[in-house]
Amino acid sequence: MWNRIEGAPREEIEALQLKRLRDTAERVYHLVPFYKKKFDEQGIHPSQIKSLADLARLPFTTKQDLRDHYPFGLFTVPMDQVVRIHSSSGTTGKPTVVGYTQHDMGVWTEVMARTYAMAGVGAQDVVHNAYGYGLFTGGLGFHYGAEKVGAAVVPSSGGFTKRQLLLMKDFGATILACTPSFALHMSEVALEEGYDIKRDFKLRAGFFGAEPASQGLRQALKDAWGIIYIEAYGLSEIIGPGVAAGCPHGSLHVFEDHFIPEVIDPETGEVLPDGEEGELVFTTVTKQALPIIRYRTKDITTLHRRPCKCGRTLVTMDSVVGRSDDMLIVNGVNVFPSQVEHVLTKVEGTTPNYVIVVDKKGVLDKLEVWVEVDETTFADGIGALEALKKRLEAEMLNELYINAKVKLVEPKTLERSMGKAQRIIDKRQVEGGKK
Repeated sequence: MWNRIEGAPREEIEALQLKRLRDTAERVYHLVPFYKKKFDEQGIHPSQIKSLADLARLPFTTKQDLRDHYPFGLFTVPMDQVVRIHSSSGTTGKPTVVGYTQHDMGVWTEVMARTYAMAGVGAQDVVHNAYGYGLFTGGLGFHYGAEKVGAAVVPSSGGFTKRQLLLMKDFGATILACTPSFALHMSEVALEEGYDIKRDFKLRAGFFGAEPASQGLRQALKDAWGIIYIEAYGLSEIIGPGVAAGCPHGSLHVFEDHFIPEVIDPETGEVLPDGEEGELVFTTVTKQALPIIRYRTKDITTLHRRPCKCGRTLVTMDSVVGRSDDMLIVNGVNVFPSQVEHVLTKVEGTTPNYVIVVDKKGVLDKLEVWVEVDETTFADGIGALEALKKRLEAEMLNELYINAKVKLVEPKTLERSMGKAQRIIDKRQVEGGKK
């Protein structure tokens, strides 16, 4: 274990959580008007938090709350103490913004070091990091964690499959970090290119996250590369990757000395007992720049408090089986239909009618958006339609970070609905839940 707290008695872990929860509640109550108002409406003051059970009395925070206070309205420190800003695309064009102090960066690096420790990663390893760098938290999160444990990092980022394979072979990568679908895609390309995977590559473990993976896909990855599969769970609003990580025995251990998990009924908000499936909620208890109280992740899972063969006493969570909203995950990128709609409404020549079709091309997700054009644009001919198609594809790449193929259809050809519009056709098959 990287940190002894991971195997500490439950009484010690819970005493630490309570102290940190009370400190965090005091912090947000006095420094963030949004939380003071929320606490007052709930009729609770931070001084009334006497046990971890009182967490259930605190207000929820949602992604919409972050958007409503864009960009820095929920920060508890002045900007001269913020050393990093990340963000994700938003439903109305405004992204969700997260900030980090130097202390927060230390926490993030620490939990990512714990993640790597699940597979014994250290100075002897070369980590090939094919997560995306930039505003997305994946690339830099895995990067700093690998350096913390002493490994050499190859910051390859995403795409360019053949080049990735060349670097992995020539640099002797022992650890792969990327989305599971991209890892399987790389294995297929490796075979097409004539590599002998077991002989030409030295990989022994992979750290996979950012998208759901069926048991079948996990096994295919293990077989293709001959590696240990380590699942990494996280979300930018809480810290980035590093909220929870899987040990070789299959349990996803939540680093609950930093992030207190709950599972609630998504309809009523009632806290559910361990072993019951519901929506995952997190409270951060060590973050400075953007501490969050009871953040509703929309992820559906189950929590357990039971011994693990690895010796860790941390609460465990099952792999996420779905979401309580309509978000799609396409090659590791979160996509809401409302985001697509926002892009379409910005471009002249289209109607508000569209359908999102998600399918598989090999092991990678393929997204196509059928867009209905208006009468005027349709009458302008092939040249105008081609220009519109290219512009829409460019706008979605620019705003949503996805490569989507646009299919323009004639006016009034998409099916109308008298009730809730059916915007999504998801043809992917995933074991254990929806994608």
